[in-house]
Order: sequence, then C-alpha cells, then structure tokens
Amino acid sequence: LIALELDTTALSPEKDHILEIGAVKGAGGRIQDTYSVFVKEGIEIPPFITELTGITEEMVRTGIPLREAVEGFLTFAGDGDILGHNISFDYGFLKQNAANLDLSCEKNGIDTLKLARKFLTTLESRSLEAVCCHYGVIQEKKHRAFEDALSAYRVYECMKKEFGETDAGAFCPEPLIYRVKKQSPVTISQKRYLNDLIKYHRIELAVDWETMTKSQASQMIDRILSNYGRIKR
Repeated sequence: LIALELDTTALSPEKDHILEIGAVKGAGGRIQDTYSVFVKEGIEIPPFITELTGITEEMVRTGIPLREAVEGFLTFAGDGDILGHNISFDYGFLKQNAANLDLSCEKNGIDTLKLARKFLTTLESRSLEAVCCHYGVIQEKKHRAFEDALSAYRVYECMKKEFGETDAGAFCPEPLIYRVKKQSPVTISQKRYLNDLIKYHRIELAVDWETMTKSQASQMIDRILSNYGRIKR
C-alpha cells in the first residue's frame, strides 16, 4: 500500500497547485520506502496555507519541477494501491496534474476517513488528528504531506487490526474515480502579461510555463493584481 498526502495552494485540482508530495510505502505494518518532495512552480503561496502547513516560498524554491515530482511518485507507487485520509482529494489533484502532463494515472484506493466514519462512531471528530489521538499515533508535523501520509498509514493499520477480522471487505481497495477536466495551456497573451506584471512589481517568481494551464495563469494574474495592483502606464 502507498499512503499519499498532498499539500496544495487551495482546493481546486484544475486551478490550484501542488506544493508538496509525501508518500509512504508499507506492507504488514512496516515502512518499506518513502517519497517526499517539494514542487517548484514559481507561484505565490497564500498566507493561510503557510500558516496551516508551515510551507514557505523559500522552502518550495528548493523543490523540483512538477513533471519530475509527479513522474517520481508514479514510479515510486508502481502498481500499488494508494490510501489516505479523504484520499479522493489527493487523487483528484494527482490525476488532474498527471493528465495535464500527458501521464496515465489510474489507481485503486482505501480511504481512512471512510473507515473512521464506519468504525469509530463514538468519536466527535474523525479528522486525521482526532483518529491519531484515539490510537495514540504521534504526529510530529501536523498538516505536512509526509507526516500526514505516515499517520494515515499507521491509523489504517490500527483500524485493520481492530476491525479487519469482523469486516475484511471494508479494507479492500476500490477504484478511485475522478473525471479529468480538459485544460488549455497558458496563452501567449497571458505569458506576456504575467511577465510584464512580474517585472513591473519586481516579484521573484520562476514560472514553469510548460506545466501552467490557462486557468492557473488567470488565477495567478488575479492574485498579483489583488496583491500589487495594475501596471501604471
């Protein structure tokens, strides 16, 4: 099983960006391998994301390009099934970005949030943090991709040990469904305007034009205009 967690700039797979990919490969309760990378796309990170995760733009600048990060994870995962707490969110981002890069990504998965809602009915919350607390799983860095992937794998093993014999079917991987939204690449006029805005406002952004879509470019332009204003002629 491959436990997967992504940190992103917001909630929309077709508009927003992956900041970090964290994954753990496990079998029989033992960790066999890990994968953890920042994704360098030259974007501004919303302040609330930095506050939630601790991820800064300086940290992301040490990362690798999106294509390399996604290809790296797909190689790491191989034919393995994936799991995560609300795994449909992470899978949506993964599959949409893979499709944008002309990469294939079809996976079966297990959702630890779904398992927690089914079995841990007495808990007030079934958040990853609450389930970790219930099972005594220590989270060193909450809301960070690798640590949350590791925590999801550990609580999965705890729930399987407690409930697996009475309901083995609940722990079987199921096909993950996400309908890819066809994306148009960034336009020449958007590139030109973004470059002008970056130069005019002296913003340090190393934009990856190869992976940027039209909707992402539009969102970046809106964010720059909101934070810095228009170009004054």
